[in-house]
Amino acid sequence: MPDCIFCKIARGEIPSAKRYEDEDVIAFNDLNPQSPVHILVVPKQHIESAADITADNAHLAAKCFEVIAKLAKENNLQNGFRVINNCGPDGGQTVPHLHFHLLAGKKLSEKIV
Repeated sequence: MPDCIFCKIARGEIPSAKRYEDEDVIAFNDLNPQSPVHILVVPKQHIESAADITADNAHLAAKCFEVIAKLAKENNLQNGFRVINNCGPDGGQTVPHLHFHLLAGKKLSEKIV
């Protein structure tokens, strides 16, 4: 998608504070962090939301979770972390590109809303 901000970040057109990158996935610090550790993990292939995961692209969502586990270990998040995916406007998704928020670095509330 030419106008998608996460596609532009993945292509290197917009700078980001990268935490991980390979041929399928990029991870970078959120510009508006909600916790001391707030990393976005994004497949480079444009998938609009979790509602658009199919048998053909599910491996990319799985790869994102592999990266999340790697980042958790690298950041010593042994006390825990939270992974959030917002899907669609009513789910709070503001960027129409599949992405996962890795939140940690403090005790997070049990309440999500």
